[in-house]
Amino acid sequence: MDVKSNIDQKLLPWQTPNDDQQKKFPVRTAIALGVGVVLWLGPYLALVGVLVPQQVAKINPGQKTEIIALMSTCAMIVSTIANIVEGALSDRTRSRWGRRTPWIVLGSVGTAICILFWGKSVTAWQVILSDSIYMIFLNMIVAPLIAVIADRTSPKYRGTISSVYALGSAAGQYGGQAFASLFLPVPYTGFIVMAVLTLFSGPLAAIILREKSTKDMPVEKVTIKNFSQNFAFPTKGAMDFYLALFGKLAIQTASFAISGYQLYILTDYIKLHGGKLQSYVTLISMILMVTAIVLCIFAGPLSDKIGKRKVPVIFAGGLIAVGSLVPMFSTKPWVMLAYAAIVGIGMGMYNSVDQALNIEVLPDPKTAAKDLGLLNMANNGGQVFGPIFSAAIIGIVGYRGIFPLACAMAVIGSVLIIFIKKVK
Repeated sequence: MDVKSNIDQKLLPWQTPNDDQQKKFPVRTAIALGVGVVLWLGPYLALVGVLVPQQVAKINPGQKTEIIALMSTCAMIVSTIANIVEGALSDRTRSRWGRRTPWIVLGSVGTAICILFWGKSVTAWQVILSDSIYMIFLNMIVAPLIAVIADRTSPKYRGTISSVYALGSAAGQYGGQAFASLFLPVPYTGFIVMAVLTLFSGPLAAIILREKSTKDMPVEKVTIKNFSQNFAFPTKGAMDFYLALFGKLAIQTASFAISGYQLYILTDYIKLHGGKLQSYVTLISMILMVTAIVLCIFAGPLSDKIGKRKVPVIFAGGLIAVGSLVPMFSTKPWVMLAYAAIVGIGMGMYNSVDQALNIEVLPDPKTAAKDLGLLNMANNGGQVFGPIFSAAIIGIVGYRGIFPLACAMAVIGSVLIIFIKKVK
């Protein structure tokens, strides 16, 4: 009986451990996630937040906002398809290197090559095409890497591991933009540096993870009947999943409505130029990064301790709403610093717990990469809808209208999270 019990509890390489099986916090997984996300997200946001807007402004200054909006729209469409297909294929991958490693390594190489071509774009259509191809390879890293949390972390550590992932995200998101500002005088050098950093993302994460073979993993044959489960949006028992998806989409839209136009807000609304502009881009990014990192350290573990996911996420959404509204009241440079401090705290708390919430609303653990990829689509959607909505508002009432728009989206996102039932 004891022997049978031990066999029953033996953990196969592709199975998620339960609380009894995972006695200690998975440090190796945490390090791999942190390193991996910094090295793909930092360059990505450095490009779309700083270097590419500068590139577009030089190519066509009169239509720069429209070009950025179109680029973001195309990127979302490509990302949606890539997330579903690549995430689903990753879930079903059998190899001596595991399910996730082949994808994150290939994605890193392809993404780095795309960045080098992107930096040489001299027309708007080249910028848009480069970004779209880039998103195909980038999502080979994103969806499988996030799925590692569901693969290798028991429920009792998910808040903390989500915090580690958020810590890497904060360092990449805000550090990447601050780092990119150094290359404003020499933009193509910035593209080269971002390509090299991205190239290391998947390989370094894979080396640290040391995934075990999944060559013996059973994989159900895809049929017309089960196609939806494996390669499409979930339909069974998925209400909480969709509340989390659209709540995340609204909050990310709020964030990117401002950050996607940060450079133009500083130049056209705050009226900063030259060295002062570069200083404020760096300072805002550093404030956002430091506040987010501080919250990342505490919010996830606290969520594990109190056993709640929704409350921290809802409170964080409220902070993002308040912080987003601040710049509406003045065009003085200091308002962007106040915005950065409040929103940084909110985003730090939000990102720390959001991934844990996402995992706990998954309809089926067997399709974790695909479904987490769909949830991650909300990030891509926010990066699209934020600039699109902002561009429309700018055309109607000017830059001042961006801030109440972002506030409203953050409130909507928080309300949607309230209605999730199966997660506290």
